[in-house]
Amino acid sequence: MSNTSIDLILKTLPENPGVYQFFDKDDKLLYVGKAKNLKKRVNSYFTKSHDSRRIAVMVNKIKDIKHIVVNSEADALLLENNLIKSRRPRFNVMLRDDKTYPWLCIKNERFPRIFLTRRMIKDGSEYFGPFPSLKTVKTLLGLIKGLYQIRTCKYDLSEEKIQAGKYKVCLEYHLGNCKGPCEGFQNEEDYNAQIEEIRQIVKGNFSSSLRTFKQQMKTLAQELRFEEAEKIKQKIDSLERYQAKSTVVNPKISNVDVFAIVSDESYGYVNFLQVVNGAIIRSHTIEIKKRLDEDDKELLEIGIVEIRQRFDSSSKKTLVPFEVNLGENSEVIVPKLGDKKALVDLSERNAKYFRMERFKTMKIVDPDRHVKRVMAQMKEDLRLPEVPKHIECFDNSNIQGTNPVAACVVFKNAKPSKKDYRKFNIKTVEGPDDFASMEEVVYRRYKRLLEEDEELPQLVVIDGGKGQLSSALKALERLDLRGKISIIGIAKRLEEIYFPGDSIPLYLDKKSETLKIIQQLRNEAHRFGITFHRQKRSKSAIDTELQNIKGIGEKTALELLKEFRSVKRIKEASKDQISKVVGESRAELISNYFSENED
Repeated sequence: MSNTSIDLILKTLPENPGVYQFFDKDDKLLYVGKAKNLKKRVNSYFTKSHDSRRIAVMVNKIKDIKHIVVNSEADALLLENNLIKSRRPRFNVMLRDDKTYPWLCIKNERFPRIFLTRRMIKDGSEYFGPFPSLKTVKTLLGLIKGLYQIRTCKYDLSEEKIQAGKYKVCLEYHLGNCKGPCEGFQNEEDYNAQIEEIRQIVKGNFSSSLRTFKQQMKTLAQELRFEEAEKIKQKIDSLERYQAKSTVVNPKISNVDVFAIVSDESYGYVNFLQVVNGAIIRSHTIEIKKRLDEDDKELLEIGIVEIRQRFDSSSKKTLVPFEVNLGENSEVIVPKLGDKKALVDLSERNAKYFRMERFKTMKIVDPDRHVKRVMAQMKEDLRLPEVPKHIECFDNSNIQGTNPVAACVVFKNAKPSKKDYRKFNIKTVEGPDDFASMEEVVYRRYKRLLEEDEELPQLVVIDGGKGQLSSALKALERLDLRGKISIIGIAKRLEEIYFPGDSIPLYLDKKSETLKIIQQLRNEAHRFGITFHRQKRSKSAIDTELQNIKGIGEKTALELLKEFRSVKRIKEASKDQISKVVGESRAELISNYFSENED
């Protein structure tokens, strides 16, 4: 891969946590690293001088860069560890296999214990993690023990032994840290209810526990037990801050392939995550060009076959976002909840990031293809009959009810066409009436285009909600253009898109390119309109006061206002003070005018 290709990759990397991989010209893995911000970290290798000769040698060998996006820096740390162990890159320090991360174990026994461990024993116990540091799991364990009364002893609490009175309560019971199941003071149902709440907390589902603790805190505060209430509040804060479990690894999910797809009008992007022994060891995304308007199901099936052949995958289980047909040799699983669903979501995120990078690269390398893709996406998102190559947007400006004006901005091929911008003085409307003003300017704009036989836009955007949209529609109906030009309204507060005859707005994805272009149109129309309004308002202030004086023009008036800041101060100034700015003859004209009109 050329230096130009590396430069493009560096420009399109996301600013998200993740893991990056460097490859040489033979596609051999050189290095695996983690990053809180992938873009900044990877770019640093190519923008800084390196004191270490080893790093300099590695950078010279880099011919390709790949990355995997994850949810947090902790996830990146764990994934980096897994990839280094499984792929053994040349420039990484080798991690010893006996260096394992801590786990939280819920023991498979009657009245289960909860403790941290570095060893996983296949005895039916539940293991959560791994956690990136011992401090993290100790904090969580301390939190759990502070919230719930769980036993710490290693007794075999079988029903027979408890009934036989074999055990006696210990100090933990007297301290209030345990309810004494060893002597039958707590039944199994009550104890297991606590275990289930703990299980949900470890998985990151805090809602039930938070409700309980908030109620406890409220009760304690009402009883004026503020110190106890503060302790509960600290627990609540800890719960809300804590993200308990990594989505990168889970020991129950072993030897599966995970696939997800995102697509647009021309391409599909299929991501593959390979999970072996409960850890992600590979991520790869391919781009598939559509030929016959294939749907996502067809593209995903094609992508799965291609990727499995490429990486010689023999996994019997496949996690996918929807049903696909892979033959009898593979079990297809479409998860709806839990850890498996989290892996499918992570795969989809990586496919989306790959697609975004391709778009950025395309914008640099092939801007025409980029524009065509954006236009096609707008047509699909806004349900338009044709591609909106020519878009016009209208905005009214009548700040404080004065000098009502309107602006029309024009975009062609998703870019501003400033030579086609138009500004309007409102002529037929008295006072601040946005609806009537909108109808007037839309009517005037397209009446003129029709008279001059100019090209009409494929899409009109109205800055406003249902009221402004209805007014613009009236103008189009008067010109017999209803249905011949697509028209939408955008309401500012929630970015709601309104269509004619439909009271329910459309909400576009906040990151969609369609919404970004509409917002750019709206903001540009607002800027253009406000600028025109200010110019008119300033000129109006000059016109009404100073330019009524015979022999005083706009230039002289502006010089005076610049010096004295207001007409009132000019009136109060002496003739000598004014003459220093505009000369004696004009100063006399101004002084005489204000003297004659003093009343």
